[in-house]
Amino acid sequence: MAVAKNPWRRVELCFLIAYAVVFQCYVVYHSVRISEEYSKGPKAGWLNGLRQGWIMNQLMDLSDSQWRTFRAGLPALTGVMAIFTILAGGLKAGLHLSGRAMAWFWLILSLSYIAYLHGACVVFILAIAISNFAITKAFGGTRALPILIWTFNIGFLVANRVYEGYRFSSFGEQLAHLDQYRGVMRWQISFNFVILRMLSFSLDYHWARTLRPSTVNWEKHAQQCDLCTLEASEDSKAGCYLARQERPVPLFQYDVVMYLAYVLYAPLYLAGPIVSFNAFASQLEKPQRTYSGTQIAVYGLRWLACFLLMEVLTQFCYFNTLAISGVWQMLSPTEIFLIGYGVLNFMWLKFLLIWRFFRFWTLVNGIEAPENMTRCMNNCYDLEGFWKGWHSSYNRYLVRYLYIPLGGSKWRLINVWIIFTFVAIWHDLEWKLLSWAWVTCLLWVPELVVKSIVKSHWMEGFRNSPLFRECCALAGSFNTTGLMTANLVGFVVGPAGMHMLFSRMLSLQNIPLLFGIVFSMYIGTKIMFHIREWEAQQKENEKLKVPRSKSVD
Repeated sequence: MAVAKNPWRRVELCFLIAYAVVFQCYVVYHSVRISEEYSKGPKAGWLNGLRQGWIMNQLMDLSDSQWRTFRAGLPALTGVMAIFTILAGGLKAGLHLSGRAMAWFWLILSLSYIAYLHGACVVFILAIAISNFAITKAFGGTRALPILIWTFNIGFLVANRVYEGYRFSSFGEQLAHLDQYRGVMRWQISFNFVILRMLSFSLDYHWARTLRPSTVNWEKHAQQCDLCTLEASEDSKAGCYLARQERPVPLFQYDVVMYLAYVLYAPLYLAGPIVSFNAFASQLEKPQRTYSGTQIAVYGLRWLACFLLMEVLTQFCYFNTLAISGVWQMLSPTEIFLIGYGVLNFMWLKFLLIWRFFRFWTLVNGIEAPENMTRCMNNCYDLEGFWKGWHSSYNRYLVRYLYIPLGGSKWRLINVWIIFTFVAIWHDLEWKLLSWAWVTCLLWVPELVVKSIVKSHWMEGFRNSPLFRECCALAGSFNTTGLMTANLVGFVVGPAGMHMLFSRMLSLQNIPLLFGIVFSMYIGTKIMFHIREWEAQQKENEKLKVPRSKSVD
């Protein structure tokens, strides 16, 4: 490692780690103190969503509706997914079912699953999905398809929210009685993921018809991927996830049964991660080989450890309710920063648990879905890296189906505005999400410009100087601070609270605090540099080893 070759870097790393430990202890101590002050102390009663916990008679923060619903439904979800998995595994092993037969199996199970979730509203889901299929089959392979299919899906994305999932009575009084059977959850919420899968099917089919060339260098990829050989990368039913995604399946597999099995696939229906149609159809025929049974079991145990961490966090640190109850407006600027930082960590852990739960069940069933949380949110110092590591499957989806078709890097400065606006609308029709999207773009454009300048040949001397590393760390600290602000505006305080947040934080008396925040983020960025260097060294060591066998248990 570079640290070992440079004594100063070793000393620097020791200081950085010591500072990080003190910083985290400070955050935890004061977060617990603030939580107790507003739950048990003289200010008790201000916080919404606290419930009785199970650790040391503590109250638990269940103010986040998403986490509260997921946690309450976890036993039932686990039982349902276990039954589905046993049935799927038993039938496939016992009857040696083909990919198409498994598509029928998953379609039947998934229909029963969503019928329970949404009741009679399954009619709306199937009507929109089949209309999408009809448009795809009618115009696939023509230049009109991409425009038609994006317009169709964005139109329904907006209409579903505006009309709140529609009422049967709107289509005639004789159907009004069906409004009493709308299931246990609103169908228009989870339908956002169905829209992404409908778009994936349509565009994968269109590109299969037009023989769109892949942008992957397969020869180079085969040298770096244990699962892929040049022969396997030519076969849509073999290789890693990337190979299965990039290679179209035979045209006969783009049929209505495989399509509906894909868009309604039960383990990924509620929250993802997002799998492309090509990869899904390929893995139904030939299950994934990336992860062995042991690795999947370890993945499940790691999920349990993260779940216990969340239980401890929500019973001692009430970050979310402190934010959404409006209590943050009564806190000192330092405490606002601590709560804001804690909310982002809570959100990261919440989504990690939800996404990895469903990903675990897809892996058990032989379907590899991309990992969503590839890095801890505290290990990202630039916007580009953050979005590659947070909801990574969505990021890969947007690159494949939106960014590259819009022109890729040639129009990057314009593309980011289109993409983030779509992401905001996809999440929900709220001004605070559009504000989050546009604030993120405002932060991203300067980052892209600076990166482009730094990569130019006339900056080569500066890139090799010690000052370059320090400038990158400083830039990373401002990036991280800006990213925290954008997410607080988008997901916590909203545009209405943005003025108050800025007025509280950006005052002359808070200059020392702002300096401390930026310095802390600077320290964190330097630690991330050391982590990246260690990762690069590990990759170099791997290259020097004898090539491993391509076989996977």
